[in-house]
Amino acid sequence: EAGHDLIAPELTTDTKIIPLQIEKNLFDGRDLKEAFRLALNDFEGSHAIAMTSNVEPSKTYLALRGSGQSVYVGIAADRYVFSSELYGLVEETSQFVKMDGETPSPAGRPDQTGQIFILDQKSAGGTKGIQALYYDGTPVQLKDEDVRQAEITTRDIDRGHYTHYFLKEVTEAAQSVRKTLRGKYRIDEAEKSLWKVFFNLGSDCVPKPIKEALTAGMIKQIYIIGQGTAAVAASAVADAMGRYLNGSTIKCEARIASELSGFSMDEDLAGTLIIPITQSGTTTDTNRAVAMAVERGAAAMAIVNRRQSDITTKTHGVFYTSDGRDIEMSVASTKAFYSQIVAGNVLALYFAQLLKTRTDHFIAGELLNLEKAPALMNKVLAKKDQIREAAYRTAKEKKYWAIVGSGPNKVAADEIRIKLSELCYKTISSDVVENKKHIDLSAEPLIIVCAGGNQEAVIGDIIKDTAIFKAHKATVVVFADEGEKRFDKIADAVIHLPKSAAPLSVILNTLAGHLWGYYAACSIDEDALFYREFRTRLNLAVREQSRKNYSLYDRLFDGNFRRVVGEFAAGFNQRRNEGAFSFMNGKIISDIALLLKYVVGKLPLEDFWHDFKVEDGFASPIDLLDVTLGRAVDELSRPIDAIKHQAKTVTVGTSRKDQPLQGVIFDILTALAFPPKTLSGENIPAIGRIQKALEAVRGFTLYNIQNLDEEGRPSDASTISILKKEGIALQMRSRTETSGVLMGTKKTIVRTGSIYVGKGKSDGASIVIIPILGDGSGVRNLLLLHVAFDEALSLAEKIEVIGDRFNDIRNLINEYNLTWHDRYLENVPFDILLGEPVEVIAERIRESLKKS
Repeated sequence: EAGHDLIAPELTTDTKIIPLQIEKNLFDGRDLKEAFRLALNDFEGSHAIAMTSNVEPSKTYLALRGSGQSVYVGIAADRYVFSSELYGLVEETSQFVKMDGETPSPAGRPDQTGQIFILDQKSAGGTKGIQALYYDGTPVQLKDEDVRQAEITTRDIDRGHYTHYFLKEVTEAAQSVRKTLRGKYRIDEAEKSLWKVFFNLGSDCVPKPIKEALTAGMIKQIYIIGQGTAAVAASAVADAMGRYLNGSTIKCEARIASELSGFSMDEDLAGTLIIPITQSGTTTDTNRAVAMAVERGAAAMAIVNRRQSDITTKTHGVFYTSDGRDIEMSVASTKAFYSQIVAGNVLALYFAQLLKTRTDHFIAGELLNLEKAPALMNKVLAKKDQIREAAYRTAKEKKYWAIVGSGPNKVAADEIRIKLSELCYKTISSDVVENKKHIDLSAEPLIIVCAGGNQEAVIGDIIKDTAIFKAHKATVVVFADEGEKRFDKIADAVIHLPKSAAPLSVILNTLAGHLWGYYAACSIDEDALFYREFRTRLNLAVREQSRKNYSLYDRLFDGNFRRVVGEFAAGFNQRRNEGAFSFMNGKIISDIALLLKYVVGKLPLEDFWHDFKVEDGFASPIDLLDVTLGRAVDELSRPIDAIKHQAKTVTVGTSRKDQPLQGVIFDILTALAFPPKTLSGENIPAIGRIQKALEAVRGFTLYNIQNLDEEGRPSDASTISILKKEGIALQMRSRTETSGVLMGTKKTIVRTGSIYVGKGKSDGASIVIIPILGDGSGVRNLLLLHVAFDEALSLAEKIEVIGDRFNDIRNLINEYNLTWHDRYLENVPFDILLGEPVEVIAERIRESLKKS
């Protein structure tokens, strides 16, 4: 810790405090400065280190090497303040010196970099009071001109009346986007059909050499890079650039910065433009990738949220989102993401104008679309209460979560996944909507569907897939366009967003997801508060007992103590029965439930020692309950503005034309509460064909099948019973009513799972029997339909109804050396065409031909 309050370290969330041991022999004949310098040279890679020592308690030692970290030293009238982020200084001072970890010492090797600053509270202050040197010991001469003025102030980092920085920054998102667009272009609308666009991206944003290289065709590829949220924004920007520059020779790709530097860093990048996207400008992997690319001849221009950040010194041009002062204090970035997409689209349209791949009229239309973003975002923000209600109602229902989106909305899904992981401390998957139905549904997860802005051809599929998610017991939250009602009956919550086109639809879906994630984290954290408050009341009660010198047994039967525990136990059991605490370790929940009985004497104390492996220091169930409550608080706490760290397969093809299953048989199945998933895949099209041949369904009998073996197959012990009758079946007596043994045709249908078409054995009436699958393996119900076939159907319709059997029948006739004619089927009734083996049908036709 600092030796005096004149030296005030400001630690951010990525700071690690570790003991730095300097071997005793390093002090032999040396002062602490030299010992520190020698110790630093044993470190490898990029690092930032701060050290204090009781050897010289008035001094703080700072060290920086490489491009991945930052150290800012603030200079105030009476103190030094150091921080890894500029906004850690501005509350104390607006003046600072930035350490340089990349410039090599003029007296050393070119590959040796790093600076050491020694801050002394006994010094005169200013730059003269900072002793600076390179890692090789060469002095660094700091001058007054090295002192810079911060371009951000305390108002930029003020949380105001908001509960969390996260909510403040999301609420400010529309304003941030508006600032990003402001002053970047002008549209001349003198003649609407001949709009002209004049961009205002100066040489500080797009340097003249980059502009000339683009127009001369020297830029062959553009890599848009980032890490985390910025990498997701990069994929959206790359998509826009690829779309707007279509027709040019430039290849546009999004890359994760660390992947670019690790696997795709060619030795010669002279024809490459690197566009790093970063919120803070200090992202280690991004900055390193840019530095490596520039060293290899690449041009670089950044999209960044903060002025005077590291990235601005590594690129040739900078496109600031908002006004470059829109600081995000919450670790989980939000408003920067929306502005990064907008900035990237503006830049892409500027490039399109330079390369003449799009007309000014087209570009103006796209820019006018972007201008709608702030107003539409405010409409989403106005739905905060609705989103909060949906999050509180659904977030804790399922252990596993997934986010899905199709087309451009896959970007929204990827970004929401990141925020939910950061806010709620969960591993979450992200996928394309249509792909999700093929994986992971056996987990019965919570699925957030980003559907806002999709075209009708796609939204129909998403509705169908959402129904599949629900059929697999998933909890589904859908972001959909205003006026879209088709999700209402199949989703657990629907959040309606203003209608928009990409990239606005991506921004609106993401904004809704950010808000949902925020309130989900608040909901989880409230469970921690529930335990936290009880722990406080418990400790107060125990403290009062200690004042009265109660023994352990006195404590267990103390009336006030039992009342405090009883009130909590009632609330605990109610929440637990309602499905709360799904984010907690099951052992902690069971331990609390059991300990609540021990601490009020409902269970004998002697059993406590057998039920729990008591650790040292826990003499009673009260002590262990207190510790267990602490563990529960740790598991459920969601600090919001910080991060603790730093299959069932459904084979359903994507079809844009599918309609819900309809027809007389499907209608009966629906009325009996048998959804399509209770039918085997091969039986669904068969039912569809059979329906076309029906003139009427005169009645039905629904049977229940029981006592199948473990594999769902019938055995001698299997039974059948009648659940329901309708129509003419009410007047018919079934053999099942006298014998419950499963046998004959029905046993065969249960074994094979195939539809049966034929005639009843007793009355010769036409019947159709449909096997219905249960939740487990095997057939659990049979639906016997009494039907009348429409024999007046045309020959073409009849051939359509029998399907593949038509070819089988024709092939058998040909094997008899007979010439086939479709008219042979005209006099064959449907119950034979659909129910009898094709060999029987072919023989019937052959015998008929002999007679004629």
